[in-house]
Amino acid sequence: MSFTTLQLSEPIQEAIEKNNYNEPTPIQEKVIPLVLDKQDVMAKAQTGSGKSASFVLPLLELWSQNIPEGKPKIKVLVLTPTRELTLQVAEYFTTFGKYLARKPKVVSVIGGESIGDQLYAIQKGCDVLVATSGRFLDVLSKKQMNLSHIEYLVLDEADKMLNLGFAEELDLILEAIPSQRQNLLFSATYPQKMLDIAAKITQSPVEVSVEGETETVEKIIQRVIEVNPENRGPLLRVLLKKEKWKSVLVFMVNKRATDNIAEKFRKRGYLAESFHGDLTQEDRNHTLEQFKKKKVQILFATDLVSRGLDIDDISCVINYDLPRSPADYIHRIGRTGRAGKAGLAVTFIGHEEQAHFKLIEKRSGIRLKREQIEGFELIGEAPKKVKGPAPVKGKKKSKKDKLREQALKDAK
Repeated sequence: MSFTTLQLSEPIQEAIEKNNYNEPTPIQEKVIPLVLDKQDVMAKAQTGSGKSASFVLPLLELWSQNIPEGKPKIKVLVLTPTRELTLQVAEYFTTFGKYLARKPKVVSVIGGESIGDQLYAIQKGCDVLVATSGRFLDVLSKKQMNLSHIEYLVLDEADKMLNLGFAEELDLILEAIPSQRQNLLFSATYPQKMLDIAAKITQSPVEVSVEGETETVEKIIQRVIEVNPENRGPLLRVLLKKEKWKSVLVFMVNKRATDNIAEKFRKRGYLAESFHGDLTQEDRNHTLEQFKKKKVQILFATDLVSRGLDIDDISCVINYDLPRSPADYIHRIGRTGRAGKAGLAVTFIGHEEQAHFKLIEKRSGIRLKREQIEGFELIGEAPKKVKGPAPVKGKKKSKKDKLREQALKDAK
C-alpha cells in the first residue's frame, strides 16, 4: 500500500513526499482510514511504529475540510507524557500541514517555559493544542482559553501518562472539553488502568494492535556483556573504538551518574552530553537537536528519552544500567532499529543484575547469550544479601513515591 491510496489530499501528499515517507507503516495503514471515517480508535503499537503520523495526517485532513472562519479555534487537543514528545508531535502537525491552503496554528504547552507566553499564543489563535497533561491543567486553571470547539482528543503514550498520575487528572480534563468528539488513544501496553481510562473516554472504540513486544525485540540485535560496574566506562570506550558507532544512546540509572560520566567522556575527547529532567527546557531542546544532527556522538540519558522520540540512525543503544521494568527495556532498545533499519542494543550486567535481567528476559519472551570481553571479564562473586530491619511505614517517602514525584516534574 502507498500513501496515495489513503484518501489524503494533494497538499498533505506533497508534505509526505517532501519528508521522504515512501509507504505507510502497519499502524498508519490501519489507523488513518479509521480516523478519516471518524471512528474512535484505541491502538496498541510499540515505539518506532510511526504512530504519531497515523493520527497527525488524518486529523490534518479532517481539519482542513472544515476550517472555521475568523480567528483559529482549538479543534484538536493532543496530550502526551513528556515535553520532548509534545514538541515533536507539534512539529509533525506543522511539517505535514505546510502545503495546506491555510496552515494550522499549532501551539505546544509544556513546563519549563513561560505559562503567560503560552496562554498568549493560545489566545492569539490556535487550531491544534499539543500539551503535557500537567501543564495543560496549569493553563486550564487560569480559565482563559476556550475549549468548546474541540472535536478531536488524542492521548499519546497513554500508558506512560498513567505513571504520572494521569488517572486522577482525567476527570478534570474531560469536564473541560465537549462530550461530543472523536477520541484516539495510543499505548504501547494495555494495563488495567489503561482500559479503565479508555472506558471513561470512549464507549465503542475500534481496537487496533500492531505486532507484539517480542516481535519488536526480535528485530534488534541484542548483546549482553557481563562486566563489573567499575569497568563499564573503560569497556564502553573500547567498544566505541572497535565498533566505530557514530551515534550512541547510553541509558543511565540517575541524573547524577548521567552528568558525571558525560563529563568524563568529554575530558577524553568524545563528543558527549547528558540528558535528564533537571536540565532547563532550552538545554534539553538544544541537546536533543545536536544529537539528531550527529554533532553529539554519545548521549548519556535517563529514561526520559526511552519513549516516543523520533531520532533516526542511532547506531547502538547501551543499557549501562538496567531499567526498572521489562517494558522499559523494550522501549529503550526501541530507540535503535527504527523504520525497518538494522538496530543494535548492548546491555551491561554484573553479579547484582543477574536476577533482574532474567526477569526482563522472561517478561519479554527472550533468552540472550552472555558474553565477556577479554580484559574486562566479570570477576568476584555476587554479594550476599543481608536483611536489615523492616521499614517503618509513614516515616519517610518510599522510593516509588520519590520516583513518581520526579516523573511528574519531568513531564511538566
